Amino acid sequence: MTYLWVALGGAIGSVLRFWCSGAIAGLFGQTFPWGTLVVNIAGSFVIGFTATLTGPDGRLFVPSDARSFVMVGVCGGYTTFSSFSLQTLNLTQDGEWLLAGGNVLLSVTLCMIAVWLGHVTAASLNQMKGA
Repeated sequence: MTYLWVALGGAIGSVLRFWCSGAIAGLFGQTFPWGTLVVNIAGSFVIGFTATLTGPDGRLFVPSDARSFVMVGVCGGYTTFSSFSLQTLNLTQDGEWLLAGGNVLLSVTLCMIAVWLGHVTAASLNQMKGA
């Protein structure tokens, strides 16, 4: 049953990625892969938040299938490391070394910050009194 939940989450994440990255590219253009960057930052936040909020010391208990649905399925389908890699390669092949380097630097740095922010936000919720 877990595989079915992961597959369903992956389908949802993939559709969300397609929509979101397309919307961002439509707003800001396709010279730089802004859509992929935004998707990866958002996905990093969500996985950090979910892992901490629903972890062993988390505020919410959720079944392992639900964690797998969100973290492996939705986040796995939503985030786009393969797209990031291909877009960075394309930038280097086009001689856009500065943009390629910027994409690597921004993606790694901002996604690490986003996963940390998700963790910190959920850890704060875990410390709150009440339900």
